[in-house]
Amino acid sequence: MMKKILNKKTLGYISLAVACLMIGSGVLASQPAQAANSVMTSSSSSPFVEPIAKVKDSVVGVNNYQLVSTNYNNYGNGYGNYFPWGDFFGFGGGYGNGYGNGYGNGNGNQDSNREVKYGSGSGVVIAKEYVMTNYHVVEDASSLEIAITKDGVEDAELYKATVAAEDADLDVAVLYVPGLDLEPVELGDSDALQVGDLVFNIGNPIGFNGTVTAGIISGLNREISTGTSTDRYGRTTSVVNTMIQTDAAINSGNSGGGMFNLDGQLIGIPTLKYTGSRYSSSATVESIGMCIPVNDAKTVIEKALAADVSAFNGANSASAGAQSQNGNVQNNLNGKPRMGVTITTLTGSAVQNGALPRGAYVIEVEAGSPAEAAGVQQFDIIVEANGTVISSTTDLTGVISALKEGDEVALKVFRTGVDLSNAAEIPEDGEYVDLTLTLAIVDAIAQ
Repeated sequence: MMKKILNKKTLGYISLAVACLMIGSGVLASQPAQAANSVMTSSSSSPFVEPIAKVKDSVVGVNNYQLVSTNYNNYGNGYGNYFPWGDFFGFGGGYGNGYGNGYGNGNGNQDSNREVKYGSGSGVVIAKEYVMTNYHVVEDASSLEIAITKDGVEDAELYKATVAAEDADLDVAVLYVPGLDLEPVELGDSDALQVGDLVFNIGNPIGFNGTVTAGIISGLNREISTGTSTDRYGRTTSVVNTMIQTDAAINSGNSGGGMFNLDGQLIGIPTLKYTGSRYSSSATVESIGMCIPVNDAKTVIEKALAADVSAFNGANSASAGAQSQNGNVQNNLNGKPRMGVTITTLTGSAVQNGALPRGAYVIEVEAGSPAEAAGVQQFDIIVEANGTVISSTTDLTGVISALKEGDEVALKVFRTGVDLSNAAEIPEDGEYVDLTLTLAIVDAIAQ
């Protein structure tokens, strides 16, 4: 009996399947044109098609070339200059040279200045002859080139590029690209974004030029620690950026490309993605990418567009010889203009480990002196004078001795308000302060 029931059910299922197949075949046979039109209408109704077409040709490739040393007679154990950009959370731009340039541990002939393509990322045209990308895409480059992609194919012509403005902590750089004639994208307002907004990314992940991925804004104001940064004065701090989270895929090579809204406006710069290895070997993390808000990058853009393009390959710096007096200096007291401070070179473990910057430590500020008038305070660390980085008292006296009465000195000091000479703990809330001092001839304080 059971066997008979099962046979009836089975036959029923088979009959239903055959009927569905016949109905489907009949529809397809009788209305092939209608089905095709339906598919086309569905495809073209995507809200992404129009904005992608608007901006896709404005996303370019950025090639980073660096000088390397290689031994080329012995092919030993080297795996080449693999440069994934991605030590932090597996983010970045390009897969570099692959396994190519490492020629092993032999003692063969050495080519010490060979320039190689060290990595690739993406960039977006934000003004005529200007491309914005990530700082880490162009970091340490001996030269940069911009590659144009049309319909997913890289154009043969490459354009030389120079960094016009950069912010290493924010991870943004703007490049000047003479002769690049591509339509700039429109900058959007990243402060107006809402969770759930539709967005798309365009970039060149692992060599797939002009790749588009789509998704939504998954989160806003994500505070992401991107490691540490050591400033030009030797102070090391943690770098935390506020980013936009999206589930639109970001992979190596997307770095520096664009995240756009449905109006085709640039609202973010794809920068990093999370991977499971950061937390545990068993964790699986998918679709968590981070982008720099475009509003945060606008200051760097403005700086680049206001810069003198002839100065991109050089920088002016001031330097001068100097003298110090037994490690403690009162700036030349014999009729020469001076600041009116007693200083000493800051040393110790706090300087060595980057908790404090290098500089000239202010032991005392004279009453009525130019330093007091300018706002210099006891326990300040003078780290820069007229553009010269100050690492010692010698550096500072060298700058001052080259000036005359009435000259202005642009100072940068690091201020904690605490006596650092014997401090058990270093304050974490110190800040850099810019001051302007006018040199004068001031009688020496009573000895």
